[in-house]
Amino acid sequence: MPQQAAPLPSGAELADPAPRAPGLSHETLARRRSERPTMGWRAALYALTGLNPGPSEVESRRNAKIARIKAPLPGCFKLAVVSLKGGVGKTTTTGLLGLTLAEHRGDRAIALDANPDAGTLAERLLGYEPQVTVRDLLANIDRIETLTHVDPSRALSGYTALAGRLHVLASEQDPAMSEMFNSEEYAAVSRLLSRFYNIILTDSGTGLVHSAMQGTLDNTHSLVIVGAPTVDGASRAAKTLDYLAAHGFEQMVRNAVVALSCDRHSDDIKRDVIVDHFAERVRAVVEIPADRHLAMGGMIDLRYLAEPTRDAALDLAAAVTDAFNGQHHVTQSTEPRARAGQR
Repeated sequence: MPQQAAPLPSGAELADPAPRAPGLSHETLARRRSERPTMGWRAALYALTGLNPGPSEVESRRNAKIARIKAPLPGCFKLAVVSLKGGVGKTTTTGLLGLTLAEHRGDRAIALDANPDAGTLAERLLGYEPQVTVRDLLANIDRIETLTHVDPSRALSGYTALAGRLHVLASEQDPAMSEMFNSEEYAAVSRLLSRFYNIILTDSGTGLVHSAMQGTLDNTHSLVIVGAPTVDGASRAAKTLDYLAAHGFEQMVRNAVVALSCDRHSDDIKRDVIVDHFAERVRAVVEIPADRHLAMGGMIDLRYLAEPTRDAALDLAAAVTDAFNGQHHVTQSTEPRARAGQR
């Protein structure tokens, strides 16, 4: 008969278990390979000779940003792009951010146009005005069961369009109908999207007291505040922060990212003063330089961006994804406030 272990004496405690050996995984088993260059003469040299000079400092910095953008994300992260002033590049910033996140991440991201004044996000991302909008989604929201389905009326994909890998949900273009998009409806759309998407990016309107905006603020984890290096653009962004802080969103303000759209600029403006002002109030500040492709006001295509603009988009996306680890405690972020992407 097998011998049984003697029972522990009364009050005895179990000893600590023996330490486990490291698990078998790619990290523990694979030999590390030198990083291969993909840009400039270094990439050409490697392709021609097989000699690996390693990536340049510029490419290494770019790769580090992309690694931050690929940060793992448990659950769904909701992000709103906000501005008290129109015409400062809010929709452009939303499009840049959404396309950059979708390009470098493997999960699902969707951009929602919640502007009650016939927003143009879908046109900037798709190049056309979709016939199906968030109003159609709301009319059938109780029927939607899956992302894709043999019955199109029950599939969320029937109400969205694709810009690259970014899903897009357009706003209603009839102002009379879009005005009806209120806080409760935004919350319902947000709940539905969170079942199917890892990142929900909302392009908000400029009216902070509008019901849809209140719904956005109540259903978001983090904010991007858009301003400009001008007197009016900077002061409106500052007033946006003031308004949010005065209405119970102080911690969210501290964890926000400010994006300064430099489409309009003047040598008579002290840009460093503007950047320093926001760096003291929020987690990160990113300057998006003027860009000929973006200035057209047409469909945004990352391939046609100037290199500084592409870098700024990576800076912005990386600053946003830095908040992922604390998504359930966004208001208690302890990350140091930093200035990102300055030029």
